[in-house]
Amino acid sequence: MPQTTWVQTEIDLDLPTTPAEEEGYGRAEVLRITKVTYRQLDHWTRQGIVVPSVRSASGYGSRRLYSFRDLVAIRVLKRLTDAGVSLQNLRRAVETLRRLGEPDLASTVLVTDGHTVYQCRSGDEVIDLLQGGQVVVAIAISAAVKELRSALPTPEPAVDLAEHRENRRHRPALRSTVPPAAASAG
Repeated sequence: MPQTTWVQTEIDLDLPTTPAEEEGYGRAEVLRITKVTYRQLDHWTRQGIVVPSVRSASGYGSRRLYSFRDLVAIRVLKRLTDAGVSLQNLRRAVETLRRLGEPDLASTVLVTDGHTVYQCRSGDEVIDLLQGGQVVVAIAISAAVKELRSALPTPEPAVDLAEHRENRRHRPALRSTVPPAAASAG
């Protein structure tokens, strides 16, 4: 059974929201910080999987500049490839995220089994990014337990069986309210 890998960015970080808020990172810094190879970064950029948001290449010798959010996306892509996700599946997952209105890998939670890539939107909404954004049924067990507990009746106090039998012995016998003639006529 394949091992599931959670690729979760730290969404609660105070990430810069616009490229103007930062100067940008050149290729050497990106490679050192994200631990990707030059070939990986160049290929992902040429394929449009990663787009430098501070400055794109504008011809031979021009310098691409990446934002901190781009670095987070590159690190996420690296973790997905390390988990076994193919380049083709990476590209399809990123394209689906963009089509679904999630252009930024720095603000999403991804799960993979090494082949398929899923986006976790909440505890009960999971999207299969390789199936064009198909929703996968997810069941939050804790929510089901909480729901069941609220539906259960309040339990009655436990009764001591021996005490219950003793009480029945001392109780007067119930008498029938039906006259004997009516009971035998039936």
